[in-house]
Amino acid sequence: MLKIPKRTFYNWYGKYKDGGYEALAPKNRAVESQWNRIPDKIRNQVIEYALERPELSPRELAHSITDQKDYFISESSVYRILKSRGLITSPAYIVMQASSEFKDKTTRPNQMWQTDFTYFKIIGWGWYYLSTVLDDYSRYIVHWELCSNMKVDDVTRSIDHALEKAGLSKKNAPRLLSDNGSCYISSELSDYIQDKGMSHVRGRPNHPQTQGKIERYHRSMKNVVKLENYFFP
Repeated sequence: MLKIPKRTFYNWYGKYKDGGYEALAPKNRAVESQWNRIPDKIRNQVIEYALERPELSPRELAHSITDQKDYFISESSVYRILKSRGLITSPAYIVMQASSEFKDKTTRPNQMWQTDFTYFKIIGWGWYYLSTVLDDYSRYIVHWELCSNMKVDDVTRSIDHALEKAGLSKKNAPRLLSDNGSCYISSELSDYIQDKGMSHVRGRPNHPQTQGKIERYHRSMKNVVKLENYFFP
């Protein structure tokens, strides 16, 4: 008649028999702390470390902390800690709207290039960053190089080498597609791209599928490369 499960009815009935109507009142459950929450001491250390190195991105901070401190912390954890303290703001720029596929697909090589960084741990050397430039149409790796940082200089140097290898100039410069890393949204890179006669488009934040071709290449390549330990860059 009440249209409730039999188990629920007898649970309520048992509470009523033991404590009356008061026993049926909802109880406020105490909020339990998360078992994997980063201790406040470590969180404060991350904040201090970041304030001393404002030029580093959350990814670079995570790698630097892992190298310098006696504990590991992920990039996402560093980002959340900095975000909670108001140390990360949303950049003001227009991004592509994420969709299932590109509306204007490339129709020839060197029409658009995808570029991105990925990282490797080299024993005794620390973290190194692979800068890759991939042709969107053919998926050909136009250029790659191993860098000790992920700065604007590393991006511009990679593009310079790619343009030189492909024999391109301002007249036939490709469009560049990247994510929203700190080195890709800087005004310095914007001036460089304009000087080269290129255009720059960025994927929507938290939507790596926009750069899916180069992301997939890095994944496939690292599945092979990371089977070994490397002791020299």
